[in-house]
Amino acid sequence: MIPSKPIHLGTLFDDLTVRGSTTAVRLSRPLDIAPEAGVELDVPGARSLVLRICGWFAQAGVRSGDRVAIAKRNHWDYVLLACAAARMGAVPVSLSAHLAPSTLAILLRRSDPALLVTDTALLRGARDAGHDPSLHAARTLVVDGTVEGALTLDDVRGGNAPPPRRPHLDAPLAIMHTSGTTGVPKLAVHSTRTLMRRLAGFESHRWPILGSRRDDTVTSSFSFAHGRALAWTAGVLWLSPDALSVITSSDRAEAEPALRLHRPTVLEAQPATLARWQHHLDEDRRWEGLQRVRLFVSTFDAVHPSTVRTFLNASERRAPVWMQGWGQSETGPLTFRFFTRRSLSRSQGVGATTRDLGRPIPGRTRLRAVDPRTLRPLPPGTPGLLFCRTEALCLGYVGEEGRWRDKLVGPWWGTGDIGSIDRTGAVRLVDREVDALTEGGCLEIEDVVDERLPRALECLVLGVTDGPPVPVVATEDGTLDLGDWKVAVEDLPTMADPMVVTWDELPRTGTGKVRRSALREKLGLPADGRGTGRWT
Repeated sequence: MIPSKPIHLGTLFDDLTVRGSTTAVRLSRPLDIAPEAGVELDVPGARSLVLRICGWFAQAGVRSGDRVAIAKRNHWDYVLLACAAARMGAVPVSLSAHLAPSTLAILLRRSDPALLVTDTALLRGARDAGHDPSLHAARTLVVDGTVEGALTLDDVRGGNAPPPRRPHLDAPLAIMHTSGTTGVPKLAVHSTRTLMRRLAGFESHRWPILGSRRDDTVTSSFSFAHGRALAWTAGVLWLSPDALSVITSSDRAEAEPALRLHRPTVLEAQPATLARWQHHLDEDRRWEGLQRVRLFVSTFDAVHPSTVRTFLNASERRAPVWMQGWGQSETGPLTFRFFTRRSLSRSQGVGATTRDLGRPIPGRTRLRAVDPRTLRPLPPGTPGLLFCRTEALCLGYVGEEGRWRDKLVGPWWGTGDIGSIDRTGAVRLVDREVDALTEGGCLEIEDVVDERLPRALECLVLGVTDGPPVPVVATEDGTLDLGDWKVAVEDLPTMADPMVVTWDELPRTGTGKVRRSALREKLGLPADGRGTGRWT
């Protein structure tokens, strides 16, 4: 009997095949693990690939209960590799190729995998940097070539997929790392109950506006090493839209042709990708591939009002909608809010904001703001440390159980974000606690600068302990007129003169977030701001 919602990660494509899914999977480039499959798959074809991978893993010595680490160039095959590991009763550990070699080594030591699945570029690059990731795995499998000391696909072909094993609902199912904007990422452990029943299960309903429709082309462009990729794939495919489309890079040379060829009706991308595309849209007025979009979705990070406005205006739909979600790798989504052209039509400045995050998901999440020192609940509208309650909370952190327990206060989980909750339950985000400023919120200042200074591709405000906060502005050529800057910020809290960089000089995570601690180090700023960092 096939369940009414996606429950099992390992047999996801088996269940979809039995249900008769006709969704086409369209790729902006061929899969790294199977380039011969081309750029379009159907669900039975994806199932065949998962079974083939299971045979590879069996030949490589993977057994039920083992961990399989995946660290390679960004692509949807992260999902297929994770499904194959889970089908065998192993636990996939998804690690971004954007991780610094030293950081990757730390996470591999913590996860202690029986097999590392990687590619030649990552393995050789890490070795050249003095951090050989294969030293931290029992065996290493390279999917796209030959590297000394590692298995190749030719070494593991021909193995048979063992029978599927379905873990207990509350046993570890998959491990993924957090963003790592403030240091070494945490390894969050999710179960079938938290990842598949709570997160993917929620997305597998045909909700008004949000749910995939039969005629939709649902397109994504984000880090497929992120846990979001598993819930997104399961939730979207369960509703059988016409097509699921994958764009693996924010680079315009790959993204624009894919959008034009497979014109989306639903588009989800990480905010850094959208911000990069936004400036091309400003130059070209619009891309042909965005005309049919009825729903834009942004998660992972804060998004600027100008970005939302630009993309809503690029659609030729009568009333396109933008859904902004707020959550964490440990919890999944906690709130969401819808924007329309009308709701963002106010004049530039402090009026338009995307820091109002909406309300908790009814029946699924609860939130409260507490005093960061006493942890006592605060009155409505008072900014404080945001705590949540959700049944989708991860099981813990691999190798850092004490750190995970320290963020729990009874049944409440400390998100590390500063914000307020009004009498209606609406949440307004102020800052990450570790990035908090003495006066004002860095996120709102960054929004205002984005609205008033079109040349700024990105603005980051970094607090320091012994002076005014330091703004860092990225422009196309790394230059900025100081007079324009002073006009833009004349009514904002006092700041130091801006430090100007190019877009590519900003250190980022796999999901496009700026690694603020790394940026401080790169610019020679003090490592500590005004926040305690306890809740990171």
